[in-house]
Amino acid sequence: MSPKLSEEPYHIINIVFAGVIVLILVYSGIFSPEKDNYPVVCIHERLTGEPCFSCGLSHSFSLIIRGRIAEAYEWNQYGMRVFLFFISQLFFRLDFLRLSLKRPENRKQLVIYDSIASGIIFLISFWPFIASIFRGLFASIA
Repeated sequence: MSPKLSEEPYHIINIVFAGVIVLILVYSGIFSPEKDNYPVVCIHERLTGEPCFSCGLSHSFSLIIRGRIAEAYEWNQYGMRVFLFFISQLFFRLDFLRLSLKRPENRKQLVIYDSIASGIIFLISFWPFIASIFRGLFASIA
């Protein structure tokens, strides 16, 4: 007998992640670059007066949702790759959840494939941000 949806940690993680991604997309759709009414502001920019590497991501996501891709790149040149990460993860979460429910005997393999694929996509999507952090760390050491 396979466990219920709410009894399997892998299912719960997939549902929570999918829910968070949907909330990010809804947030991007509700708040607009025209009104500049985003409730979450960049703490780094607020404290230092200087934009950080991720500044403009909210604007970029909002513009991508609205189909204004060229403008999205103006706000953050890496916005599209991060947006595509979240979209791919939403599809991964839903598809891996479906596969896990359909074939519970393959769940262990599925979790391994999921972890590897998600890790690779994360590194590809966030590499500029990761590299920026390391450059900052090495610059402060030197």
